[in-house]
Amino acid sequence: MNETKVPSMKSHLVPLATLIGRELRGEKVEKSLVRYGHAGLAKKGEDYFLIKPDCQKIAGDPSSTFSVFAIFDGHNGISAAVFSKENLLNHVMDAIPQGSGREEWLQALPRALVAGFVKTDIDFQRKGETSGTTVTFVIVDGFTVTVASVGDSRCILDSQGGVVSLLTVDHRLEENVEERERVTASGGEVGRLNVCGGPEVGPLRCWPGGLCLSRSIGDMDVGEFIVPIPHVKQVKLSNAGGRLIIASDGIWDALSSETAAQSCRGLPAELAAKLVVKDALRSRGLKDDTTCIVVDIIPPDQSGLPSMPKKKQNILKSLIFGRRLRSCGSKQANKLSSVGVVEELFEEGSAMLAERLRPDFPSKTTSGLIRCAVCQADQTPNECLSVNSGPFFSPSSKPWEGPFLCADCRLKKDAMEGKRPRRPKTST
Repeated sequence: MNETKVPSMKSHLVPLATLIGRELRGEKVEKSLVRYGHAGLAKKGEDYFLIKPDCQKIAGDPSSTFSVFAIFDGHNGISAAVFSKENLLNHVMDAIPQGSGREEWLQALPRALVAGFVKTDIDFQRKGETSGTTVTFVIVDGFTVTVASVGDSRCILDSQGGVVSLLTVDHRLEENVEERERVTASGGEVGRLNVCGGPEVGPLRCWPGGLCLSRSIGDMDVGEFIVPIPHVKQVKLSNAGGRLIIASDGIWDALSSETAAQSCRGLPAELAAKLVVKDALRSRGLKDDTTCIVVDIIPPDQSGLPSMPKKKQNILKSLIFGRRLRSCGSKQANKLSSVGVVEELFEEGSAMLAERLRPDFPSKTTSGLIRCAVCQADQTPNECLSVNSGPFFSPSSKPWEGPFLCADCRLKKDAMEGKRPRRPKTST
């Protein structure tokens, strides 16, 4: 498996008064042990992964430690996957206000993830390369798990109780009706491959470009309607912990979520990851790059694996809640099914930037610059445009009020809201 060096995150200095204030308030830090393992097999060499278990919000403060796990499944080359691996984490951290306490940090994280994905996409597209990548990006802080994803890699949670929950949404055009409608409304064409006027074959693709996905980082040759806006989900596990399985589509094309979870229960994370890859290989063969990361979130008073019930208890719990996750035929089932075991804190799946913006976003900076509400890059006032601006002035519009968008994010917003003309249909 390809591997590149990951740069260290930028250190954010926190005023002493802030640190003392936190100590006086007695901010409670929920601790957990994190054990992880990785396995993979390369077919094309376009899968990359990131494992950083020792990140710190405050440099030198062990109590501010959090962990990051990510998979980047590249296509049309490796450039987008490598670039995202090297830059995405820093962009996310840069979008979180400095000096935030833990609760404020967790609340800011979903918006920061969106900003980081968009900023990474914009910076990569400026390089003029045409490759793209899916991303599944997971941050573990205590018993709180935050997942952001574009594409068809997946993260599942096998919580205490043996109930499997899907924390991501697949952005495959073949299976996601809402994304097909959005792409069509944005000016894209959705159809199967047509060779020399013969019958249509293969999965649904976006034309021009022929991409099977509706969201990714990169892919500048496909069109502005392929967007980097991630689905974001934040959950809080019970103090019993749980297991995350993060994997590229080489795993999920061969195994259902429940099959992958059940096959490795009771095994240490490293062995579990290897077994999942082995089972996928046995089921389908090595038809694609196959990468798996297993993360165990364990209470600090336990040194072993998260406790899992016996099979009969699993069946009983399934009958009680009646919401057990179905197999891979229901990839869009993303509702948490573990009542009382996992608390859903945040979920946002819309690709429409207008639905992501909030009027209370702090758009003005102390230096007089304007901050983009999406990528959160600072711009001069004449470089940003209010989301309230339009081609014609009306009494209801207030272009002098925020939130504001930079030119790049404005272009993404217009495309996602279907304001770009439909392109002529391309046949191959």
